[in-house]
Amino acid sequence: MTQNMKQNAPHGTADVRKTLVIGGTGKSGRRVAERLAARGVPVRIGSRTGTPPFVWEDPDTWGAALDGVGAVYVTYYPDLSFPGAAEQIGAFAKLAVSRGADRLVLLSGRGEEGAVVSENALKESGADWTVLRSSFFAQNFSEDFFLEPVRAGEIVLPTADAVEAFVDLDDLADVAVAALTDPAHAGRTYELSGPRLLGFGQVAEELSRATGRGIRYVPVSKEEYRAALEQQGLPGEFAELFESVLDGRNAHLVPGVREALGREPRDFADYAREAAATGVWSDQEG
Repeated sequence: MTQNMKQNAPHGTADVRKTLVIGGTGKSGRRVAERLAARGVPVRIGSRTGTPPFVWEDPDTWGAALDGVGAVYVTYYPDLSFPGAAEQIGAFAKLAVSRGADRLVLLSGRGEEGAVVSENALKESGADWTVLRSSFFAQNFSEDFFLEPVRAGEIVLPTADAVEAFVDLDDLADVAVAALTDPAHAGRTYELSGPRLLGFGQVAEELSRATGRGIRYVPVSKEEYRAALEQQGLPGEFAELFESVLDGRNAHLVPGVREALGREPRDFADYAREAAATGVWSDQEG
């Protein structure tokens, strides 16, 4: 292990370096940043509005963001499997190592063949790496992608009868923080899922039960979904991504949360009840 692991030393230790959390205002990054800060680890938020700013499309911003950094939580938008992602991930990882930030934890996706290319690009940098291959986030239904459809009572997706082992972002963040702060996780790839498989119709039932409202799942074709995405200004490639990762390749549970944390992952129903209690789905009923 390198001396840069000192940056995550316990409270009161001198020479504590920063951890750069790319996407630190996003769903997973926000949770990782909060947990690190609670441990006394100095955090730098890597975002367009950060100080200094970090922009994936502008490599000139990377160096300043890495100044004084010993570890990085790496997230990439829109997805690691998209064209050009591997080149950017590889270039960033090499720069990070050259600047002394050689503890890299990469958020990836389960079953994404294209994402593996990006994973390998990061590994080739010479960093102490950990890869987190995540299932779909449960919180996508309350914080981002599917929030408005749930509020509207209709989840429209090209997923047919596919099942997914939705992972709770609090579990993922706990694994990420463990990987960033404990060298025992270096060189590991953790596949992360929840404790059971759910079809999207079952997801709608769980959300209906938690909210006390009628929420239904409507399957559509990939072409219809792609057109709807593009109308909203979102990458149409998400339609292909849904089709590929929900073709049955991920229709099984994986033990990454238990391997990394020594406990079982949270169930989707627990997430749904807690999210519903915040009112996130009820403030725009009608």
